[in-house]
Amino acid sequence: MKGRGNITEITEFILLGFSDFPRITALLFIIFLLIYIMTLTGNLCLIVLIRMDPHLHTPMYFFLNNLSFIDLCYVTSTVPKLLFSFFQEKQAISFVGCVVQYFFYSVLATSECCLMTAMAYDRYTAICNPLLYASIMSPTLCIGMVMGSYMGGLTCSLSQICALLQLHFCGPNVIRHFFCDVSQLIHISCTDTFFAEVLFVIIATVFGIMNALVIVISYVYIILSIMKITSTKGRFKAFNTCASHLTAVSLFYVSGVFVYLRSSSGVSSSSDRFTSMFYIVVIPMLNPLIYSLRNKEIKDAMNRLQKKRGTCKTLRFRDF
Repeated sequence: MKGRGNITEITEFILLGFSDFPRITALLFIIFLLIYIMTLTGNLCLIVLIRMDPHLHTPMYFFLNNLSFIDLCYVTSTVPKLLFSFFQEKQAISFVGCVVQYFFYSVLATSECCLMTAMAYDRYTAICNPLLYASIMSPTLCIGMVMGSYMGGLTCSLSQICALLQLHFCGPNVIRHFFCDVSQLIHISCTDTFFAEVLFVIIATVFGIMNALVIVISYVYIILSIMKITSTKGRFKAFNTCASHLTAVSLFYVSGVFVYLRSSSGVSSSSDRFTSMFYIVVIPMLNPLIYSLRNKEIKDAMNRLQKKRGTCKTLRFRDF
């Protein structure tokens, strides 16, 4: 702690994590470690597959490649600290460390939100304007949309961090969460938090609700276009091209809204922490499965990669 006039300012926080479940600490560590490994493995494999197969060098998989990259960084911004905390008696984090952790968490979460909107526009163009798809979704536009997603996340996070740095903390210093959640920090601040709360609501409205609105409008047009298709096979094929994205978006927004509404009170229960874990870790683990299990192009790419590896092994054996 650091003295400041008559106020003792806190310079570190205690992350409660899941320390109130001492009997299942080992089990929780194993579960979270396995989920984290599966998340890293699934997203890395998808990135490598998309980069190695020329057939997947299309706008849809360009966005998916970036989504997997964001998910990798997203879980890494919080989970390693959580896993390490299982072996610590005092689960402390400095104020600077707390701000840095939330900065990366916020950048990546907002970037993913914006990227899913770009992916919705891609699906809208593919189904509603198939003849103009190649000219509309040019490499320049795709790169611009991805860079815009990252810039949106960076802008959102920097504005929140600026507001967060204006707050002072003089006790208590316990964050009832497994990472530096901004709602928790606002709740334990000993200064006026009105400006910070208003700013966070505006940011949530602009980046959350506006992106969700664009996605909903895109899918309204997509559904209307699909209903105009006369053949049942054609309808199924058209719907199948956006089913994976719709599933991923639904999981992301439903769980995100639930976590946001529960955390806005500033009081975190054990159920809120487990819900946040689903939002932060489980969804990034599920995304590669959602986009690959029913995706014929991904399956074909995996088969081509296996055949290529088999051919290489055969040639090496013959050379030997």
